[in-house]
Amino acid sequence: MNLKKTLVAIAAVATFSSAAVAEKLSVAATPVPHAELLEFVKPALAEQGVELDVKVFTDYVQPNIQVDQKRMDANFFQHQPYLDEFNSGRGTNLVTVAGIHVEPFGAYSSKISSLDELKDRAVVAIPNDPTNGGRALLLLQEAGLIALKDESKITATPRDIADNPKRLNFRELEAATLPRILNQVDMALINTNYALEAGLNPSEDAMVIEGAESPYVNILVARPDNKDSDAMQKLANALKSDAVREFIKEKYEGAVVPAF
Repeated sequence: MNLKKTLVAIAAVATFSSAAVAEKLSVAATPVPHAELLEFVKPALAEQGVELDVKVFTDYVQPNIQVDQKRMDANFFQHQPYLDEFNSGRGTNLVTVAGIHVEPFGAYSSKISSLDELKDRAVVAIPNDPTNGGRALLLLQEAGLIALKDESKITATPRDIADNPKRLNFRELEAATLPRILNQVDMALINTNYALEAGLNPSEDAMVIEGAESPYVNILVARPDNKDSDAMQKLANALKSDAVREFIKEKYEGAVVPAF
């Protein structure tokens, strides 16, 4: 009888310990490559006692709102300039946990194959959020198509253009919609995650693209109250592992570049 009670007690402790070790971590992410990278590290995290729950979003607003309102623990979809602008505009206080990769931003077209073919008064679509819109204009400036009043302003808009020799017409649209309207404009500046989702190959299809030295590193983001948690740090370390570096290089072939 005593032995039976002892065995039951041991089983109960073991069950409790197993439950105590396992920790859930919910992360909001855009589909490609962010959710794919998170799915890749799931098994390694499970071995460390972290159950990763990945929720896929297709916009750039809800992932931050969900984390700020504590509906999600973290998100993985944005770069630092976007986060800074979001925090400033929304009054949030989200913070960076780790920098993971760069998605070189590019210009695409279904009508022309090079920038030299871009005609006067061509219609160019760019993202309508401040940081990605500014990023698009900076890339066009680097390509010699326009000049900005402030050559380094990361939140530039078409109103900040000082010189526009080809008299390009700019349409500011939600970033996620740009691949879908590519055939309706002469050129679109598209975030790589959306380009990949649309079946575009940035290293082959982009007429101009950022280099690997881009300052727009995609980051894992959390709140001040949970950024240093054991589970969060395990996730950050997993995303910065050698295995992830090799996965990025092999799967995305230059369309995504490790930043660690």
